[in-house]
Amino acid sequence: MSRLKFEKRNFVNNIFLILKGIAMGTANKVPGVSGGVVAFVGGFYEEFIYSLQKINFNAFKFFINFRFKSFWKYINGSFLGLLILGMLISYFSVSKLLDYFLERNELEVWALFFGMIIGSVIYISKNYENWNFKNIVFLLLGTLVGVAISLLKPAGENDNLWFVFVCGIIGVSGMTLPGLSGSFILILLGNYILLLVDSVNVLYDTLFYLFKNDFSFLEDQEHMRLLHVLGVFSLGSFFGLVSLSHFLGYVLKKYKNETFAIIIGFITGSLGVVWPWKNKIYKLSEEGSVLLDPKGNMVLDYYKRYFPDLTINTAIVLCWIILGVVLVLYIERLGKQNRK
Repeated sequence: MSRLKFEKRNFVNNIFLILKGIAMGTANKVPGVSGGVVAFVGGFYEEFIYSLQKINFNAFKFFINFRFKSFWKYINGSFLGLLILGMLISYFSVSKLLDYFLERNELEVWALFFGMIIGSVIYISKNYENWNFKNIVFLLLGTLVGVAISLLKPAGENDNLWFVFVCGIIGVSGMTLPGLSGSFILILLGNYILLLVDSVNVLYDTLFYLFKNDFSFLEDQEHMRLLHVLGVFSLGSFFGLVSLSHFLGYVLKKYKNETFAIIIGFITGSLGVVWPWKNKIYKLSEEGSVLLDPKGNMVLDYYKRYFPDLTINTAIVLCWIILGVVLVLYIERLGKQNRK
């Protein structure tokens, strides 16, 4: 292969990695959708887990001895760096766009994600060749756990920093555990708005202030509180990524087929979370009025799912579901062609 062709192929691979990072970051922010599903379907889940495993004591020794080139190579830095770059891009661009559409076209967005998860299940199941009685039991176990989690009710907001740190570990779980939506768990814990909306927005505002050379935000107690919350949440997320990756790396090495069967079950069980047709039921006070959090937002109690009537609108939503299925399978086909 000529040097020019090699560099072109390497450039295309890098662009694909950034796009996969954007997809992971976006998916991890959506309740019911797991960033790990993107890694799993994209065919780089195991490399992602094993690369995170390399962030260990040996990597730390390379770093403190200023052997940065060895450190970067040891942790598979080019791979992780491009993925993380994509995730950061998603939080400041695609995630904002996603928030916009969730406010205005919520039903269609949920339908698209519902279809994408179905597409993920189709793709993963098609490529899984180790079906036997034991693995089917693990599949059913994973599905039951996924369904059980989806039926839990959310709690109220809590900005205690130790709790926020734990939320960081849990919130990032969707990156390493396909089918387990970290953002949905944050909703159950009551901290989704605080950690994935308010804190991210305040970071965006902080960067905007710094760009204008305006440091007035330092006097804003609410702004600084949210920055502290975001910092602790980020530390928890990093700790969760590294610690969960070591655990999963061991499990994948010892029980790969069983783990993949449970993951397929998790993904299947998460379909209930992203079922498009649902109504938000808000918590009520003893007097019967809707409860509000400290920011004036209505406090979610649970989702009431229903089956729609056969109308034109339902047909349109079904088209969005089909589009989601086709999109996942088409992206994976492109990925396979690129890996050849």
